[in-house]
Amino acid sequence: MDFKKFYKSLFFSIFFFSVTSLFAQTTVVTGTVTDATNKQTLPYVVVAFTGTTNGVPTDNDGKYRLVTNNPNYKQIKISFLGYKDAFLTVIPGKEQVINVKLFPASTQLNEVVVKSGKKPKYRNKDNPAVELIRKVIENKEKNRPEAYDYVEYREYDKMMFSLSNVSAKFSDRKFFRKYKFILDNRDSSLIPGKSLLPLYLDEKLIQTYYRKNPEKTRETVLGQKGVNFGGSIDNEGVTQYFKHLYSKVNIYDNNIFLITSQFLSPISDNSPNYYKFFISDTVTDANNKKLVELSFTPRNTNDVLFEGKIYITLDGNYAVEKATLSVNKNININFIRSIRVDLEFEQNPDGRYHLSRSNTLADFGASKKDAKSGLFGMRTITYKNYIVNKPHPDTTYSAPTEFELSDEVKHRSDAFWNQNRLDTLSTAESKVYKNVDSLRNMPSFKRTMDIATLLLAGYKGFGWFEMGPASTFYSFNPVEGLRLRLGGRTTAELSKRYYFETYAAYGFKDERAKYFLSATYSLNNKSVYRFPQDYFRISYQHDTKIPGQSLQFVQEDNFLLSFKRGVSDKYLYDDFYRLDYVHELANHLSFAGGFKKWTQEPAGSLYFNNIVNGLPNSIHTLTTTELTGSIRYAPHEEFYQGKLYRVPIPNKYPQLELDFAAGVKNFFGGEYNYQRLDARIDKRLYESQLGYADINVSAGKLFGQVPFPLLTIHQANQTYAYDLNAYNLMNFLEFTSDHYESIRIDQHFMGFIFNKIPLFKKLKWREVASIKALYGGVTDKNNPSLHPSLYQFPVDANGQQITYALGKTPYVEGSVGIENIFKFIRIDFVKRFNYLDHPDVASWGFRTRVKFDF
Repeated sequence: MDFKKFYKSLFFSIFFFSVTSLFAQTTVVTGTVTDATNKQTLPYVVVAFTGTTNGVPTDNDGKYRLVTNNPNYKQIKISFLGYKDAFLTVIPGKEQVINVKLFPASTQLNEVVVKSGKKPKYRNKDNPAVELIRKVIENKEKNRPEAYDYVEYREYDKMMFSLSNVSAKFSDRKFFRKYKFILDNRDSSLIPGKSLLPLYLDEKLIQTYYRKNPEKTRETVLGQKGVNFGGSIDNEGVTQYFKHLYSKVNIYDNNIFLITSQFLSPISDNSPNYYKFFISDTVTDANNKKLVELSFTPRNTNDVLFEGKIYITLDGNYAVEKATLSVNKNININFIRSIRVDLEFEQNPDGRYHLSRSNTLADFGASKKDAKSGLFGMRTITYKNYIVNKPHPDTTYSAPTEFELSDEVKHRSDAFWNQNRLDTLSTAESKVYKNVDSLRNMPSFKRTMDIATLLLAGYKGFGWFEMGPASTFYSFNPVEGLRLRLGGRTTAELSKRYYFETYAAYGFKDERAKYFLSATYSLNNKSVYRFPQDYFRISYQHDTKIPGQSLQFVQEDNFLLSFKRGVSDKYLYDDFYRLDYVHELANHLSFAGGFKKWTQEPAGSLYFNNIVNGLPNSIHTLTTTELTGSIRYAPHEEFYQGKLYRVPIPNKYPQLELDFAAGVKNFFGGEYNYQRLDARIDKRLYESQLGYADINVSAGKLFGQVPFPLLTIHQANQTYAYDLNAYNLMNFLEFTSDHYESIRIDQHFMGFIFNKIPLFKKLKWREVASIKALYGGVTDKNNPSLHPSLYQFPVDANGQQITYALGKTPYVEGSVGIENIFKFIRIDFVKRFNYLDHPDVASWGFRTRVKFDF
């Protein structure tokens, strides 16, 4: 072999191909892709050089432009789900126009063969699905109903809860035979694979008017109908809570609140960072309009995200015409087996779309693995009679909100519902009202509900009177020793306008009786716990109290809170005479005013001493008389409303409160003149995938010269329970101030970090952290070391001071912890960062909090 000729030929070959590659002309392919059957252009079709990743999607008009410098790329592949792939030859190094006609696929593959190999990495870059979702995001604002100047529509809201997959053998058992009429009312057609036993139903028909400028929304309830379980259950409160769990879903919002958690919408502004998107099909709607079926999945299956499909219009609006949102079974939410939201939109005459139907379904169960039985809930909202840009007089939008529905609205006839119900009831649903009425009147059911009320709420009902709460019947503390207490309250069966509450207690160590009595009169002839409140209350309380702690005597009596760390034997015997007036307005602005006479007597090792004429002096009691006032604003506040209680439902809006108190000397025995001003702001800050933070900012100032029991004694906690509102490593009576500022942040990450760690991902634990800082101090005029006539700060048995004024350094403590342990336990490691030289303080500790949540 002539190696010289071989190397010479090889050299020239390499040189030739190198030069050819170096000076090769650019290949440019442009064109339009259309449907071969109807000649419509096809957007978001993938056009790529065969066997490469060099490709582009067609734009909204079906046009594409593909460029390469590689002379070996001689064929393009045009692919779109629902159509046959097309392969066309190109001429390297030239600009050319290649228009493509795609033919719909007439057959489906019956078998898919999966071959092993490395899965291609998902990327947002050059992803036609991501490009499409960005178009949807860009057009969100114009697709909201609020984009119109005026909108009106009728809304039918149906909420239904059922027992799921209850065995038919139950109704044959002797114990359940009396409930056979309930257990036999099953529906197997509503949800495939589930046998539902409806037990709860609520219907509401609403007419809604919206005006953009000035913005105003008015909802008029035309009819409301719901089951009634009797006095043991507050039906309105249950309905309010269920609708809080099943909040209305607006896919155009960045975040969707559902089942107490905040989900990131698949079309939120930053959804491409958390979701994977795929163009899975093209479909045609009932009006023969092309839609792109866009599938999406979470990047992390444990994050609070949806998976499902959305259908996007290709008319330039990039609107959502249909959506199915599901929750991955691995998501970190308790007691939920599955959640699904189905949204349907209809086209307006102007070509835009409005929501016509929303259906939210959730399957609840103690275990996600056992799907045999549980609780199934469904909220269906139907929207009809949609009219846009039709103005009405101002009174249409500004009429006062109806807080109490009229009897006519609450007792509409069957004929009314048959004519106006915008949806249909299944056979099983239509029997619920009659079945529950029969159930309510059964003595066995009443006994069962009494037991449930005692176990869950701690009260035992006796018609017009309830005895409880059971958790306070027995407790103990260093001053009273063993403490027994018995009390109760009247119910609405006695009166909605009059309400009485009382208790009596006895301490076996101090051998003293304690008692409480209050009487409340409602001025608006509704329960004092109903919004808007408008009532007078007069009360008297004689009991023990830890200085600086809130007057929530029910919590102090709780048996579990009797266990405390360190020394906590400094108490007060308090006598409280109070007169209070509360008035809430429709805009959630409320006012309160009152009168309070307060007599404090030291108990345990606490004492009131001062120096008079250079000699020690002991004071037996301290009496003050105060005139109080407060103003509170909590926009859009909602409540889980019970018959004898109400609990605010957290939302994104702040709550602002300003309190004022004036001590009046020589008025009903008052010994001091002073004025106190306190302000606070509370807000829940939702942070999407980072969870949420509860933030509190407070400040206060006292004007006047007073002894230390009348200063602000900062709320401490010496129990082993984690108290959100107290300083958990501060001792009782440790700090007092006549001016202060504080901030508290309690951050719930909802598993954002743990969901990415395999072990924690399975445990469903959630991270939590908090920081609390308190600034404050005592001015010279209230400093007992400068004014001996003031009460001296207490000292312990060794003469060491235990009560202090804050210095220039704020008191700071923080914690990190884990919540959702066994679905209801939170454990925090708490660290105190300063003032560690005070006696009997703990620099760190573990604290526990119990809370049932989803």
